[in-house]
Amino acid sequence: MNKRILIVEDDVNISKIIKMNLNLVNYDTVEVFDGLVALELINKEKFDLILLDVMIPGLDGFALMERIKSYDIPVIFLTAKNSVFDKVNGLKLGAEDYMVKPFEAIELLARIETVLRRFGKGEKLFQINNVKLFLHKRAVTLDGETIELTPKEYDLLLVLLKNKNIALSREQLLDRVWGDAYFGETRTVDMHIKSLRKKLNLHDHIKTIYKIGYRLED
Repeated sequence: MNKRILIVEDDVNISKIIKMNLNLVNYDTVEVFDGLVALELINKEKFDLILLDVMIPGLDGFALMERIKSYDIPVIFLTAKNSVFDKVNGLKLGAEDYMVKPFEAIELLARIETVLRRFGKGEKLFQINNVKLFLHKRAVTLDGETIELTPKEYDLLLVLLKNKNIALSREQLLDRVWGDAYFGETRTVDMHIKSLRKKLNLHDHIKTIYKIGYRLED
């Protein structure tokens, strides 16, 4: 099955050239030209890799990366910016690589192949009791049966699983799951925790820490 790559680049000509070169080597590609459109698509569809420009309308590349960093989709930033700060910022956000435009198609293809090879070494699995979270497939099962979670329920569960036996405040959970741009109430966290407990039978594992937040106990 061909690998599926999302191209998020607002320069139509550059996007078309990237798409053409990727299609020539049998990658399936989808083009979008806006960060908000990209976010909506990522929440709905599965991609093996994202090529992400920084300076895009709607939601810039760094902001988009903040929103999807828990999805475990490898990202390569493509940008005309070449400052050390931008490069470090992109990598700190979790990007796998960073390429400054203009670049040669053969170099881009080589870097894509390297990143996909690194991510293809095996499915990452997190487990608590009889609940399993498959990172690369973005799937959750309970007793072997797939459980449908909303994107935020999935992200919240992943954060809890990555921090088992550690108390996390509601503010920490809001920041890691909803991001800095969210200005809603911490009650949102409580509602999503309640849903996870019910859907995954985790009442005995997700503990409420009085006046602080929650802890997932193994």
